[in-house]
Amino acid sequence: MSPEWIELGRGLCYGGAGLAFGLGGCGSAWGIAIAAHQCAGVLREKPELFGRMLIMLALPGTQGFYGFIAAILMMTQTGLIGGSVLKITLGTGFALFFVGLGCGLALFISAIKQGEASAAGISLIARRPEAAGRAILFPAFVETYAVVALLATVLFIIFLTQPLAIKSLGL
Repeated sequence: MSPEWIELGRGLCYGGAGLAFGLGGCGSAWGIAIAAHQCAGVLREKPELFGRMLIMLALPGTQGFYGFIAAILMMTQTGLIGGSVLKITLGTGFALFFVGLGCGLALFISAIKQGEASAAGISLIARRPEAAGRAILFPAFVETYAVVALLATVLFIIFLTQPLAIKSLGL
């Protein structure tokens, strides 16, 4: 395979890493903003609830970290960060690009929806502060799918960057 095709594969891989990180971070910022608007409204009238609201406000931010983990794993597994450089064929580059895109989209959407679920939980806590333990379940259920997206991404990256897998698949 010519060096140009390998570099194109590598570029696609790193594009996928950027999408995983960028979309996860954008979704987290949006989700936190949704929760923050609800939180600010409640804290104007009940500032003593800040401690109970803080975790609800922070939960949508985890998707940005998950995207960061996916991007770093792609870069380390392909040799951009430390280690030996792996030849990334065009097929592997496309596969890793779409893994990063899928991860990024899942994180983006789940962060926004988690912000909405956190806002609903914040609303519940405002009316019934003793229900804070139950209210955290709303965004926690959404978090499950962000974790599943990260896990699937990690498994795909590990599989796609194993030299034996690359040879056997003709990637």
